[in-house]
Amino acid sequence: MPASDLPGTPTARWDHSLNALVLIVEDEPEIADIVAAYLAREGLRTLRAQDGLTALSLHRSARPDLVLLDVQMPGMDGWTVLNTLRQRGDTPVIMLTALDQDLDKLTALRMGADDYVVKPFNPAEVAARVRAVLRRTLNAARQSAPEILRVGSLVIDPEHHTVHVEGDGYSHELLLTLTEFKLLHCMALAPMRIFSRSELMHECLPESEALERTVDSHVSKLRRKLDDVGLANVPASVRGVGYRLAADH
Repeated sequence: MPASDLPGTPTARWDHSLNALVLIVEDEPEIADIVAAYLAREGLRTLRAQDGLTALSLHRSARPDLVLLDVQMPGMDGWTVLNTLRQRGDTPVIMLTALDQDLDKLTALRMGADDYVVKPFNPAEVAARVRAVLRRTLNAARQSAPEILRVGSLVIDPEHHTVHVEGDGYSHELLLTLTEFKLLHCMALAPMRIFSRSELMHECLPESEALERTVDSHVSKLRRKLDDVGLANVPASVRGVGYRLAADH
């Protein structure tokens, strides 16, 4: 159905004050146009990507509240995109795909998708599912959003998985891996406390078979990134024990 044929009576609206942003990852422009039109009627903002690499770039820069993700795309497919999104965080993802086998649906859900819509679909149903997932996730986030941590010049946002180094008139964003972010956030919760390698491994790499020296490798990479923006020897090593953030207050 072309966008010009949208029904004249608006569907039931939800809380527009949320002003949520949806990233539509779809390589067929006509489908993306239709979905975007229906979402716009619900008061939602949209971004579009026609391939996986563009989708991941927009996800990092725009921080959408939800991703509508096609599976079969040229180059990087939707499974790879979903896996990367889950490594970054918990942005809600609804799969849009022609793959209609139960195994495909189970695979998507096990990989962390929040919903699964099979093509051809009713765009009004897609909009309804987007509303339902956003209502659930955004309401939960508002009720339990973690506090932003400020330790010295570091500003750590657990909700969006971002870290900024702020100074007099400037703010520089650090691009950290998920593990580096977890390590920094863990130590920032108690910046003067000394964390053992074993403790950091269990807190930040709970499902990994990594050895304690793997923590050293991740901390070393994190330290180099912090050193590049003027924070030397952060986190600090405590010989024979582990690490502490020990940022300036």
